[in-house]
Amino acid sequence: MNRLTLMRHAKSDWADRSLSDSARPLNNRGRAAAPLIGAFMHENDLTPDLVLCSSSQRTRETLDLLLPHFKPAPETSISERLYLASPAEILGQIQAADDARTHILMIGHNPGTHMLAQELIDPKRSDNAAVAQLAGKFPTAALAHFEFDLSAWRQVDRRRGALVYFKTPKMLGPPAQPA
Repeated sequence: MNRLTLMRHAKSDWADRSLSDSARPLNNRGRAAAPLIGAFMHENDLTPDLVLCSSSQRTRETLDLLLPHFKPAPETSISERLYLASPAEILGQIQAADDARTHILMIGHNPGTHMLAQELIDPKRSDNAAVAQLAGKFPTAALAHFEFDLSAWRQVDRRRGALVYFKTPKMLGPPAQPA
């Protein structure tokens, strides 16, 4: 079984309007939210063995905040092709992955991440509550986790994934306060 987690980058900072879109960093809310998702992934045995990450500053910072929760550390691939990518481009990157990998985490942007997540859902095999939550919106730092009864990544396609989780930082509660 192959597992795929699609994640939107955490909340970015718009304070410095002189920065290009791809150079925008995370804001304080984003820096608090990403570790919540990382902890959820760790607690639910969702450590990937491959991360496909957009080349933008905000996606790379999101990845950096997730990595401490992943043991062992996954292989990572930073790709300019995932920056503001279409659902078809994201799917192509996933389908090209090495079949020795069993769990891919893709960190990207909307609307492509949300659109692909909706396209992958097999409604007969998916959690109804997660499907309903995903239908509304795909907020920053949210993740959609799928399982596929497939032997090769090239077989991943629309309506073939069982949506197991759709989680947002808000669903997981406020970040723990330091003692």
